[in-house]
Amino acid sequence: MRIAIFGAGGIGGYLGGRLSQSGEEVVMIARGEHLKAIKRQGLRVDSIKGDFVATPLLATDNPIEAGTVDAVILGVKAWQVVDAAKAMRPMIGPETFVVPMQNGVEAPTQLASVLGDKPVIVGLGGLISYIVSPGHIAHAGGEPFVEFGETDNSTTDRTQKLMHAFQNAGVQASIPSNIQAALWGKLAFMAANSGVGAITRVSSGQWRSLPGSWEMAQTVVKEVLAVAEGHRVEMPKDAFTSAVSRLKGSPQNGTSSMQRDLMDGRPSELGVQNGGVVRLGIEVGVPTPMNSFIYNSLLPQEMRARGEFSDFEDK
Repeated sequence: MRIAIFGAGGIGGYLGGRLSQSGEEVVMIARGEHLKAIKRQGLRVDSIKGDFVATPLLATDNPIEAGTVDAVILGVKAWQVVDAAKAMRPMIGPETFVVPMQNGVEAPTQLASVLGDKPVIVGLGGLISYIVSPGHIAHAGGEPFVEFGETDNSTTDRTQKLMHAFQNAGVQASIPSNIQAALWGKLAFMAANSGVGAITRVSSGQWRSLPGSWEMAQTVVKEVLAVAEGHRVEMPKDAFTSAVSRLKGSPQNGTSSMQRDLMDGRPSELGVQNGGVVRLGIEVGVPTPMNSFIYNSLLPQEMRARGEFSDFEDK
């Protein structure tokens, strides 16, 4: 398959690197010094599953140069989805499909608002990875996985073909029977892990060891599942215990990307994780007091990181 990685950061770069390593035709859309380094020396990936250097078929910041592809793996930050959808139009042919890997549950709808319904499938993935320096990614934890499927949960050749490509690349890949439930299940885990981690500013193992913080996380999960039910998403009966088990199994020294961004003063995905739960809860009249507390407590930091506050001194 000819596969474009639009946003070759932590997750996009890792997935694109593995696909390239396995022989797929990979085009990486990147920018700045990261792009220059990939062009010069390939993409270096330090991974708990084995280090490697991937050389994509093409690395560029110009979707026109990339040309039409079979599939686009979207690896940009959640707040960049709409702009990315507009930029990728030159790569979208009659049979091209786009797989969003963003946190939250709103990326597929955002993509469809720009590209139409046909090219968009629902996707999610997971691993702990980040850019160390230009052209250099570290996969520090978690078994890499991807899940995706058609919005109506039908079985199609295009999703089957992509699943096999990922599997051949050594990435766990599956097509859930209910992809929307899988997406909301991930949000239940992420909103708890990211939100409580960002509030406490310590590793997952540390905040999980404290009964009060652990209770906060479980409450976040319950609220996410209640909002999902309000949006008529049919969640499995074990959705709560599954999310809690995943929280318990996350690395002791792990931190989420949202947490790291907030702690480092960078824009984060607060608005689509805990903020998304609050917003989507309001839409269906489901209260989300714990997510509201986390979101509104962290919002001033988020606004400052985005330059929406001005520094000033009392006079």
